Amino acid sequence: MSETPDNVVRTYIGTHRTAFLDDLAEWLRIPSVSAQPEHAGDVRRSAEWLAAKLKETGFPVTEIWETAAGTGAPAVFAHWPAADPAAPTVLVYGHHDVQPAALADGWHTEPFEPVVKDGRMYGRGAADDKGQVFFHTLGVRAHLAATGAEAPAVHLKLLIEGEEESGSPNFRALVEARAAELAADVVIVSDTGMWSETTPTVCTGMRGVADCEIDFHGPDQDIHSGAFGGAVPNPATVAARLVAALHDEDERVTIPGFYDNITELSDAERRLISELPFDEAEWLRTAKSHAASGEAGYSTLERVWARPTAEVNGIGGGYQGPGGKTIVPASAHLKLSFRLVSGQDPYEVEAAVRDWVAARVPAGVRHTITFGAPTRPCLTPLDHPALQSVVRAMGRAFGQQVRFTREGGSGPAADLQDVLDAPVLFLGISVPSDGWHSPNEKVELDLLLKGVETAAHLWGDLAESWAPPAPVAARAATA
Repeated sequence: MSETPDNVVRTYIGTHRTAFLDDLAEWLRIPSVSAQPEHAGDVRRSAEWLAAKLKETGFPVTEIWETAAGTGAPAVFAHWPAADPAAPTVLVYGHHDVQPAALADGWHTEPFEPVVKDGRMYGRGAADDKGQVFFHTLGVRAHLAATGAEAPAVHLKLLIEGEEESGSPNFRALVEARAAELAADVVIVSDTGMWSETTPTVCTGMRGVADCEIDFHGPDQDIHSGAFGGAVPNPATVAARLVAALHDEDERVTIPGFYDNITELSDAERRLISELPFDEAEWLRTAKSHAASGEAGYSTLERVWARPTAEVNGIGGGYQGPGGKTIVPASAHLKLSFRLVSGQDPYEVEAAVRDWVAARVPAGVRHTITFGAPTRPCLTPLDHPALQSVVRAMGRAFGQQVRFTREGGSGPAADLQDVLDAPVLFLGISVPSDGWHSPNEKVELDLLLKGVETAAHLWGDLAESWAPPAPVAARAATA
């Protein structure tokens, strides 16, 4: 009796496990820290290593893409066309740069000398994100072993950037410039995680973000509060009043239009969130906080994943030294950030914030608002056919029910959705204990190999179960 495809995949992974982990360890030894200029050569070396490994894997097209006229960190692009021209086109996103790390930060071992212990691989980038990028190399080979084909069942593309840990400053420009080559029916982001080791989950969305700095200027210099206080406007008071007015008694943001057009949670989504094994007391310990708070009528997870927020990131002005100094300060400052959900446009939020602030600043106080580059939110509906393919593939690998989560943070995935007009799905196997950005970052090897297995199943499921309304490959053939 012939082996089932699932058994072929598992056998192939088991046979190639040692070589796969050896290769990953070799990649982790490259300190590709994009935030530190002295490691620019290492970031390039990381890109070159990955491009060579993808070529070795079987990708017929592997390229290193420069960013910002050669001054930014390089990205890696790879493409393996399917035999069927009408097959769906899938773009996998990840990043090969990593956070800074040093033994003095509290690492038990050298951060760029990977160590395997108790079923875990420790090293910077093991989970975020080299491990989760690299499982696609073994995954596609296991997929081919199970299908007996020479090419994947989908047109498979990879875009692995080198600046994610530095805020992806050149990413959107790169995607816009290379949009034709990156065109896809669906985007798979492998830079996220699961709920826990025992609860496999698929993330369905991330929040966007808009942030600003507001400077207030009153008198031309600090002045005596006895001689002038109470008779001229105080910019520090203006800043404090704005902060106090930002939320109402139910912790809802008071900026007019802020909630317009947002995608509300469905009853089904709220039920699925409530079924997750969430321990609020443990969550508070992780947050180093002592009470949960937020918009009335929503649970903690709903607030973090699916509701927009306004946060005061910093406030200052006037004298901050020891003792008293009785002045009306010349200036004050605010830093605000807004996490956005599906349906909100960052530029519309920016305009609303500007109008709201202008209406509340009195005569005699000048103000300037500077917004950073925004990130759009992204959300994939639970019933999207491609999302269901991810769920089925992960269910086959883990052998249990797969649940749904969202991410409260933000990332460049929304740029791919926005520019390429393709749904974004998330396939990640990292767990909270992996310690992203922290000392002793690690990846659970059993989960990493479940990621390999999921990827091996996914490409065939997408090709068999999902027919995009107008496949990218078909559009390109008739263009």
